[in-house]
Amino acid sequence: MVASRLVAVVTVVLGAAVAGAIVGEYPDLHVYRYGGHGLLDQWSIYGSDDPVTGYPFTYPPFAAIVMAPLTLLPGWLAAALWTGASAACLAATVVVVRRSLGVPTPGWLLVLVCAGSLCLEPVWQNLSFGQVNLILMLAVLVDLVRPERRWSGVLVGIAAGVKLTPLVFVVLLVLVGHRGAAARASVAFAGTVLVGLVAIPGAATYWTDDLLEPARVGPPVLAHNQSVFGALARLLDESPPTWLWVAVAGPIAVALLLAAAAWWRRGERVLGTCLGALAMLLASPISWSHHWVWAVPVTLVLWERSRWGAVLWTAVFVARPIVWPPWSEGRELDWRWFEHLVGNAYVFAALAVGIWAGLALNLARPRSVSMDGRRE
Repeated sequence: MVASRLVAVVTVVLGAAVAGAIVGEYPDLHVYRYGGHGLLDQWSIYGSDDPVTGYPFTYPPFAAIVMAPLTLLPGWLAAALWTGASAACLAATVVVVRRSLGVPTPGWLLVLVCAGSLCLEPVWQNLSFGQVNLILMLAVLVDLVRPERRWSGVLVGIAAGVKLTPLVFVVLLVLVGHRGAAARASVAFAGTVLVGLVAIPGAATYWTDDLLEPARVGPPVLAHNQSVFGALARLLDESPPTWLWVAVAGPIAVALLLAAAAWWRRGERVLGTCLGALAMLLASPISWSHHWVWAVPVTLVLWERSRWGAVLWTAVFVARPIVWPPWSEGRELDWRWFEHLVGNAYVFAALAVGIWAGLALNLARPRSVSMDGRRE
């Protein structure tokens, strides 16, 4: 099985790399490379936008350091390597999740699941934009499934240094009693902040001016922003006041994290991690649809518990109802009540999974977990 799985991974990665080379530079990948140029040429990446795409660099300064090697490559080669790496992380995610669930992953199934994942809007959006979310998702899963490892937590900290939202998983590590891993994640994240401040000109601007301004990454009302903040903005016809956002998103995130910790302690580590991811996505002011690549591990977990649940969950991300109503250029502000229902479909799907997870806690039996993170 190991040999067939290796062949499957190579097939997936090579196919993705060839597609990446043919398509060329993706818009967000271009912004990553723009940030890398700022590091190498020592100019402020927050003072101007990428001249090719017109997009700003909206990530923490450390992200520019991580992306810098991509600037040394031709655009087509950077796109090929980036797409291949994203596909590799998708395949590795499938293996990690199924291994933790105690079910085998033969090569043919791995190829099938990876190919089928392309039907999910978050996955193909992530790949078509050249986004980093599939890579960060794997980093988080590796640390949360096996936090007993000596260096566990470091990947979560580095992931948070690239995109702040994985800091939610530090809280989850504390809740499940792995304070050592949580401490390592915190130290690693602090290290990324320090390195970014030293290496990137004008890096302090990100922390003092940009951090608390959600609109810097795009209009919060856009249909693709599938978060509580985005749903409230579309409902109120403007960005909600901070107190209202916290009052609504805060209890939801806390409830999901508590359910996540309860499932994790019962031996359902992947389910717990996925619930933590849903808390992250709902609580973040901006959760673009390509951030929802966590739809893949959630599907795999649901499939082992409820085939119908997995089908319904997957259907939401295949059908992409968030763009059924009129969208873009502020048209979300004119939605009627039923258009808010379908236009916030990812938010409602996550809430449904959270409610199910909370209710099912009373029926679940604790399961032991082996040293390699597999459920027994």
